[in-house]
Amino acid sequence: MGIPDRGGLGEGFLTTTLENAINWARQGSLWPMTFGLACCAIEMMATGGGRYDIDRFGAGAFRATPRQADLMIVAGTVNFKMADRVRRLYNQMPEPKFVIAMGACTCGGGPYYKYGYNVVKGVDLVVPVDVYVPGCPPRPEALLEGLMRVQDKVRAMKDYTTGQEPEGLVPVRKGSILLPDVLENQAKSLDFLVANKERAKPVKA
Repeated sequence: MGIPDRGGLGEGFLTTTLENAINWARQGSLWPMTFGLACCAIEMMATGGGRYDIDRFGAGAFRATPRQADLMIVAGTVNFKMADRVRRLYNQMPEPKFVIAMGACTCGGGPYYKYGYNVVKGVDLVVPVDVYVPGCPPRPEALLEGLMRVQDKVRAMKDYTTGQEPEGLVPVRKGSILLPDVLENQAKSLDFLVANKERAKPVKA
């Protein structure tokens, strides 16, 4: 099919591969899930507003169901009680799916790392994370940068090319929960809680 003359370019053809065309469409139509856990969600809402306009990247269609979303932005503190729900929502998302860990609490526990016994020390212990956006909370510009890094990962996908590994992908941190010495086992955790309660008692005059 010939392309009409526009600006002196003359006739020509636009050729590409099926893989590049699909990746181009995917990177321009990432649909995040309407999903916020704590204060970082306020910055995520600001990113979707008119001032920062995440829709110019094709990611403005926040979906209220995981079955219509392919990007999970975990914005806020992940408690152990919520971790099971986060994993369930992730499992309900269709492939290919991506995860952005937004905020210090999500990336590694944040200020709750030592004494927050109910806080997961990194959401990557619950779901695989593609891009980390640190900060407390990160500004909307940082979340937009994280979105562009996800787009870079989508652009490098090799679903239809056999025998080739994707290049330039963002590394994924994998590890175990690292607890401080006072919380390394159940007995020490109990002693620590008892000591905390004793310190919290009011001092009699």
